[in-house]
Amino acid sequence: MSPHVLILGGTAEARELAAVLAARPGVRVTTSLAGRVTRPGALAGDVRVGGFGGAAGLAGWLREQHVDAFVDATHPFAETITANAAQAAAASGVSAVVLRRPGWQPDPEDRWHLVTSLGAAADALPRFGSRAFLTTGRLGLSAFAHLTEMHFVVRSVEPPEPPVPPHTEVLLARGPFTVADETTLLREYLIDVLVTKDSGGEATAAKLTAARQLGLPVVVVRRPPLPRGVSAVPNVAGVLAWLGFNS
Repeated sequence: MSPHVLILGGTAEARELAAVLAARPGVRVTTSLAGRVTRPGALAGDVRVGGFGGAAGLAGWLREQHVDAFVDATHPFAETITANAAQAAAASGVSAVVLRRPGWQPDPEDRWHLVTSLGAAADALPRFGSRAFLTTGRLGLSAFAHLTEMHFVVRSVEPPEPPVPPHTEVLLARGPFTVADETTLLREYLIDVLVTKDSGGEATAAKLTAARQLGLPVVVVRRPPLPRGVSAVPNVAGVLAWLGFNS
């Protein structure tokens, strides 16, 4: 029987992994999407959209679909999904690994201010400026809704969910973005502070370079830690090696 690999997707790395695995003879690959993005784009292999019903539901699906291994390739801030995946792996006995791109590292010239949550980012913001470029995604903007004296420029792939800060401009766009693009945006909107999550990767890293070159402060939300005992690899090559497909 062909090995069945489940990918919890939603990232560029998940898409790349699905394509690589689907191209291997005798491998069945299924990518599961949460369904938060309405137009996720084509994916290689089978695609499943929607939740599993928590860790127990995922464990049951792994057994029913005879999954041999599964890869959590969700966003670094998908904390609940990652926790459920770890519990499902333990309950089902299916081998699992987390595919997590490395986080960003500050340059000596960066003016980063590290915080542990969106709430902490909101608390820190008024100290650094009054016009914020907010690139934390369309979820969780309620953490900033009480900052009625600040102006926000929010960039996300799809319209943000309310509540949002009262003085908010929304830019709908998907990366990658160039340093020139980000520099133009920061200047055009008179941004004096950038807020971002430590998502890592190259697709959205240009904003950090642009902020550095303009001397702007950056409030960076740290990643949540992985569940205890969970193993992680930094790239698709690491997953292939973990699966024993590196030869």
